[in-house]
Amino acid sequence: MDAWLTRVRDAIAAAAEVPASELALSDEEAGVLLELARIAAHESGERTNAPLLCYLVGRAQDGADLETLAAAVRSTS
Repeated sequence: MDAWLTRVRDAIAAAAEVPASELALSDEEAGVLLELARIAAHESGERTNAPLLCYLVGRAQDGADLETLAAAVRSTS
């Protein structure tokens, strides 16, 4: 993660009272999320759907891993 994203992650972790390490993104996870954002923007024709989809994926991660959720998104294309 770049410096800006690291600072924001740390602020979010503090606000949520969780360790920042729980919010760390690997390069692979970042790549998957960027792919999903691309799919959302291009498939829907609305760029604003990209961050909203990533938010939904993040909310759903208590019930499934990122790759399972990404596969669900890919299956709708």
